[in-house]
Amino acid sequence: MRVLSGLRPRLILAFAAMTLIGAAAAAGASYVSARNAILGAVQDAAMNQLKDRVAAYGRPLSTPPTQEQLNDFAGSLRLNAVAVYRSMRSVNGPDLTTFSTELRETVSTDNRIQFQRLDRDAVPELLVGMPVLSRQPDGSMGPSGLQVYSLTSLAQQQQAIEELAKYAWQMAALALPLAAALALLAARQVLRPVRALNTAAAQLGEGRLDVRLPAKGSDELAELVTTFNNTAAELERTVGELRSMEADARRFVADVSHELRTPLAAMNAVTDVLDEDAEALPPDTAVAARLVSGETRRLTRLVQDLVEISRFDAGRAELVLDEWDLATAIRDSLDARGWRDGEDLVTDLPEGVIARVDRRRLDLIVANLVGNAFRHGSGPVEVRLRTHDDGVTLEVDDHGPGIDPEVLPHVFDRFTKADTSRARSEGSGLGLAIALENARLHGGDITAANTGHGARFVLRIPNRAEGVTR
Repeated sequence: MRVLSGLRPRLILAFAAMTLIGAAAAAGASYVSARNAILGAVQDAAMNQLKDRVAAYGRPLSTPPTQEQLNDFAGSLRLNAVAVYRSMRSVNGPDLTTFSTELRETVSTDNRIQFQRLDRDAVPELLVGMPVLSRQPDGSMGPSGLQVYSLTSLAQQQQAIEELAKYAWQMAALALPLAAALALLAARQVLRPVRALNTAAAQLGEGRLDVRLPAKGSDELAELVTTFNNTAAELERTVGELRSMEADARRFVADVSHELRTPLAAMNAVTDVLDEDAEALPPDTAVAARLVSGETRRLTRLVQDLVEISRFDAGRAELVLDEWDLATAIRDSLDARGWRDGEDLVTDLPEGVIARVDRRRLDLIVANLVGNAFRHGSGPVEVRLRTHDDGVTLEVDDHGPGIDPEVLPHVFDRFTKADTSRARSEGSGLGLAIALENARLHGGDITAANTGHGARFVLRIPNRAEGVTR
């Protein structure tokens, strides 16, 4: 069935079927018409010949006739005929049993000539019977009791009909190549604009919003092309507006983020002083100071993440690659944040795995993945470094409740948080998005999944010509 799945084979099959059906119908109609004409001509000729021969018999025939008169009458007809008068029959001519009882009864009751076609021993025959009329005492013509039956073989006509049927079906068979040629031509004419539409739609899907097709003619396909062009133009306009709005939004975020860095630096300096002097402040004031300090740090982290994201959006993020022992680089990132091996953290970082990476961006990836595990999972958090033929992987597992299946497909989206009930959590909602962007900048990827006892994030960094070595 896969062969008929395309539009071209279905069009060809439909055209071929329609042509063959038409040719077969025409051949059948021609056959029936010619057959009836041949048989009708033979039938009329046989009946007219019998009537003419009976009418041309000039000798007086008394009734009842003698056997000699009956034989003479049948012989004078010069046909394959037999003359019958009641129980008498002429000695020459076909056997009377050849003629059906039905035909003989009809001839006996009807003054008109009768005929019947029969197949005997696979040979068609024409049977004709007629009563011989004589003048009655009242002057009218009526049956004399004498009947004549003739038999004509239709073998030659049957052979001609069979030849005609053979030629008719041969002509119908010859219509198949013509049907295929017409179908190919029609399919080409129909499918050419369809292929052009398919190509244009594929280009449109690849982002070429300026693609258009020339609309030719006024048929349904031309209307479809016009509709496609209008849709593409509207899509180009809408996408252009969205891109412009997105660029404006990104520029606004970048500008605001950069503008906030200066006042935040001053606020951080003030909150550092407040943190140092919090013990000497009244209790209520100390609580307020710590709250301001915490919110300032959270705002600072959000601004830093926004600045980082704006660099990716603007295409200004660049890699500064250098060779690093990944175990040392990852452990330094953990130590810088106070995360050390113990009950809450278990590491498996084999030494000697050398790769060319951007140390700062790797630090961001590790900090976001491990920090996310501590914030939303439960200890111990496991960090494992593994080497493979195609690169290295860093697995970060926690033993928390895992990620909600509804959130899992969107966990790397911006401002997505695993625990939506904690909207005021320490995270900015950008950490995993930043980690993923940095992984992709290295040519790698990050995936998230549930293990049954927590969540697992896997960082993959592929081999490069100058990349991972062992």
